[in-house]
Amino acid sequence: MKRHYLVTGGAGFIGSNYVAHLLERGEKVTIYDNLSRSGSILNLKWLRETFGTQAFTLIEKDIRDAAAIKAAAVDADVIMHMAAQVAVTTSVTDPREDFEINALGTFNLLEAARASGRKPVILYTSTNKVYGGMENVRVLEAESDYRYADFPMGISEEQPIDFHSPYGCSKGSGDQYMRDYARIYDIPTVVFRQSCIYGTHQFGIEDQGWIAWFIIAAVLGKPISIYGDGKQVRDVLFVEDLVRAYDAAIEHIDITRGQIYNIGGGPEITLSVWAQFNPILEKLLGQNIPVAYKDWRPGDQRIYVSDIRKAKKDLGWKPQISVEEGVSKLYHWVVANKQLFS
Repeated sequence: MKRHYLVTGGAGFIGSNYVAHLLERGEKVTIYDNLSRSGSILNLKWLRETFGTQAFTLIEKDIRDAAAIKAAAVDADVIMHMAAQVAVTTSVTDPREDFEINALGTFNLLEAARASGRKPVILYTSTNKVYGGMENVRVLEAESDYRYADFPMGISEEQPIDFHSPYGCSKGSGDQYMRDYARIYDIPTVVFRQSCIYGTHQFGIEDQGWIAWFIIAAVLGKPISIYGDGKQVRDVLFVEDLVRAYDAAIEHIDITRGQIYNIGGGPEITLSVWAQFNPILEKLLGQNIPVAYKDWRPGDQRIYVSDIRKAKKDLGWKPQISVEEGVSKLYHWVVANKQLFS
């Protein structure tokens, strides 16, 4: 039976990939997006050219508009909440706007879902930044990366939350509101605390989406700056694997409702920001890539790796796309679409 999916931020990188997945299998889709993000117009154009202009409904509104999101959610069966301000640096520059989009916008959406009376499934894309700097976690330095001294499987959902930075505070607020609306109002919400997600249709910039940004900059010959020593480690997840996790969470909502999951590549799919990424990218490009090293950014973690065992158990899911395969897919997409970045 066809369901109505409301996808906030549906013209963004992750949103447009999930919308394409839904349209491929014939779901009814409404995109709710103010189209302010870099690349959103291009992603919308791609969706229309691929699936037709009538394949989905577009509501060009802002998540801060409570009346508009209430009207959009009135008959939704599933709500994918991806609309957000996504950069830590931007949140520091303008914390009020960050709060209004991420915290108030999420509250607006939850109230819209409650008002509909339908108790739609809501999946919220949170962030590992809710764990803050994790200063109490011991880190070991190796030749080309960093490693946890005591957490070989990565950081689990049991790690204490510590909302460091305005971005961490605003996303963390939405994260906790989602969990509480499941408890208080019996709305089946699921929270994904996502690590580094990358993939096609990602218009990365220096402040956000580093894998995509480094590939775009290398292909176009733009300068690349490495903040810190380049050995910082992240678990990385290709967007196609994330899409499968979304489906699994919705399919198993009897288990996942009210739950929080750390979602990323886990300890088996990690990448250091430059020391390990550089050889992969230089091999694809066929030449050396000059970079400039700069000071560490405030709050930058030496390492963050998700413990994804809870997601594996509850969702019956695990990542399938390796770093080499995922980076190659994104690289070839950028090369084939260089005109989009000029």
